[in-house]
Amino acid sequence: MDQEIVLQMRGISKSFPGVKALDDARLEVRRGEVHVLLGENGAGKSTLMKVLSGVYLKDEGEILYEGKPVEIRNIQDARKLGISIIHQELFMLAERNIAQNIYLGREPLKNPYTRQIDEKKMREDSKALLARLGVELSPDTMVKELSIAQQQMVEVVKALSVETKILIMDEPTSSLTKREIDALFAIVESLCAQGISVIYISHRMEEIFRIGDRVTVMRDGKYVGTVSVKETNMDQLVTMMVGRQISQMYGRPERRAGEVALETKDLTGLRFRNVNIRVRCGEIVGIGGLVGAGRTELVKAIFGYDRIESGKVFVHGREMKRHSPRNSVEAGIGFLPEDRKSEGLIQQQPIKNNILQASMKRYFKRGLVDKKAEKELAERYRGELKIATPDVTRRVSALSGGNQQKVVIAKWLCTENRILIFDEPTRGIDVGAKAEIYALIGRLAGEGYAILVVSSDQMELIGISDRVYVMKDGEVVGELGREEITAENIVSYAVGKEEA
Repeated sequence: MDQEIVLQMRGISKSFPGVKALDDARLEVRRGEVHVLLGENGAGKSTLMKVLSGVYLKDEGEILYEGKPVEIRNIQDARKLGISIIHQELFMLAERNIAQNIYLGREPLKNPYTRQIDEKKMREDSKALLARLGVELSPDTMVKELSIAQQQMVEVVKALSVETKILIMDEPTSSLTKREIDALFAIVESLCAQGISVIYISHRMEEIFRIGDRVTVMRDGKYVGTVSVKETNMDQLVTMMVGRQISQMYGRPERRAGEVALETKDLTGLRFRNVNIRVRCGEIVGIGGLVGAGRTELVKAIFGYDRIESGKVFVHGREMKRHSPRNSVEAGIGFLPEDRKSEGLIQQQPIKNNILQASMKRYFKRGLVDKKAEKELAERYRGELKIATPDVTRRVSALSGGNQQKVVIAKWLCTENRILIFDEPTRGIDVGAKAEIYALIGRLAGEGYAILVVSSDQMELIGISDRVYVMKDGEVVGELGREEITAENIVSYAVGKEEA
């Protein structure tokens, strides 16, 4: 028997000056389900949810709640219906405790005339709500002492305190560890068991198949379709999102590898030992393995961020005697870190400054910066890499994840360094932007760049790599040639063949 339909949004349209953000958008949610809302950045997911939660007024369309037409004109209207939203940017008062945050603005009163807050009732009610979801936190704990994951759990409890029937979660796992994600998913399952519907906004495919019941896909503000998670697959969802199959995202042409550009011999350091790898000009080499296998530590040591205990690094056959980022850059190596926001970019600086960050000395004339040449080069890479911004003087923080990654790539292309190390190149980037990054990496390899890629995404490794090294417990345990790169082979080596 089908679950009861609790929400229907039909023909929803919303325009802003010069932009039609929603165009005949639709959504249907059943009671007690996790309904994933999927789409690229700019697909209209957040706008549709802001209409539902009362932040925006719809221009056209109708909303049916429990079978009856309703008008949601503001946040209060949504709350009265039992609709709550947890935004990506959490709103919590750090200097207040959990109970005070849960009941902020709705504190129970001992006496309505004196406005005296009933602290005891607020604490007891908060304790009961926390217990209802299995959250092991004291209502007296200060919010400033909580992790991001714990703050999100408090936000869920806060939503329960207003008798929420539909909870909207916007990219809730973007800042969480795997253990914290597991805890959050347990809470989501508990909510659904209590008959609460969860609308879950995400672009992480692995989460959809783990937590979702049904998926609605949006593209360019329009409704594309709704499918059951049990009856779909990644290829179908990607095709719905971007209008092309996942196999078309990568494109792995035959390339003729040249001389060895980067080589390690018996390299040992923090969390890795006796590593021997080679990367040739015109080749993309992947490094796979489970979390904690030592992949990131290895590439950071190669670039000079982390200390090398023993072993050697060779660039075009010449041993690097000193290991530091500066020496690596001078030797022709570029490094694109996993955490591009804090390690790869200066967020409050303009895009052009970030592009030229590693090659500034070229643009000094008699002690002064050649502003004209600087801007011309930044504009050149904006065009070549299709960085979506009207002006390179804008702050890089204003860009999407995919465009920020393009800025990091542009930074290294400016140096003319032809050995590039990518650590998780598409983490936190939507599917459409991933396709652009893959095409760019492939183009660079075709131009003779030597590319080393660390990735936890097996499809990514399979799709772009010419060879793959697999690491386990700090050691390289397998090397896969082009025809051997499969998910089964990567996992087999990553977990140990005897365990596979």
